Amino acid sequence: MAPHELITSGRVDMAVTLRLTNPLAFSSHPLTSSVRFRRSKPIGSVIAFFRTVKMAAIVGSDQETTTSSTSRVIDSHLHIWASPQEAVTYPYFPGQEPTLTGDVDFLLKNMEEARVDGALIVQPINHKFDHSLVTSVLKKYPLKFVGCCLANPAEDGSGIKQLENLVLESNYRAVRFNPYLWPSGQKMTNAVGKAMFSKAGELGVPVGFMCMKGLDLHIAEIEELCTEFPKTVVLLDHAGFCKVPENGEAKLAYTQLMKLSRFPQVYVKFSALFRISRTGFPYQDLSPLLSQVVSNFGANRVMWGSDFPFVVLECGYKEAKEAVSIIAKQASLSSSEMDWILGKTVMQLFPGQWVLP
Repeated sequence: MAPHELITSGRVDMAVTLRLTNPLAFSSHPLTSSVRFRRSKPIGSVIAFFRTVKMAAIVGSDQETTTSSTSRVIDSHLHIWASPQEAVTYPYFPGQEPTLTGDVDFLLKNMEEARVDGALIVQPINHKFDHSLVTSVLKKYPLKFVGCCLANPAEDGSGIKQLENLVLESNYRAVRFNPYLWPSGQKMTNAVGKAMFSKAGELGVPVGFMCMKGLDLHIAEIEELCTEFPKTVVLLDHAGFCKVPENGEAKLAYTQLMKLSRFPQVYVKFSALFRISRTGFPYQDLSPLLSQVVSNFGANRVMWGSDFPFVVLECGYKEAKEAVSIIAKQASLSSSEMDWILGKTVMQLFPGQWVLP
């Protein structure tokens, strides 16, 4: 939700009124960026009210518009998996049974509350290479979701045909490379990896990289693939998992991330903010990161993503969207740049999807 929406919503009006009529009501409870909210089920109305009060206080009385009222908000990174009831039809991969609620009905409820119009669903490890659950959702909601399948780096090369089938037969328009699924001792630049990366370029689908253990471990592979196959678009999940620098190793990864901007096909997902921030909601320590990413890549190569459903326990889905507006305001980004980050970049990558009426 954009700051002007926070100020003009009914709940925030009530919060602001309370603040004005009783200025001492907040004096004993300073609002800091280190506050982290965790929840495993819907919160009570009182807690919800005070969360809204907190947001109003952070945003302040400035009613400057940060996103256009005609812009669509698209989540570039989230997951879904079967509910316990759906798991009968769509079983989990053994050992990957989820502990969080992540079914599509729960997602739709959160998206409606946050006023998010569409999303890119990334195939979860919970179902591994069985894409049947996500495929069923893509077919049911073709105007709301597109899919990002999970690359199967099997040594026999069967994953290449799987990728082609998912793209051509279902609404999968991106593929995720998880380096930790490659055979032991092998890299994403092996023969199968290069073949899949090349095929993705031929099919016109971006390749997302999940560098959970550190961008520095995979930067050479990414650079090699980008150099050899310049037509394949690249998405760096969660800003390459580059945390706010506080030591030499983190600073190196930060520098490596920025240097990837020299490849025009590389885009950055400013997503899963709770994974790369060193503070709590609203993750204001990420302001310099967002500012530098936009400066190096351009806002039209940056996109917001929530990392639902994991984000629900961290701060809440709606709050994840609100955090971006807070961070962007601190980084002095323009409303045009925010339009790109919150939706236009993703819509540019997947033309014909989420078309405005």
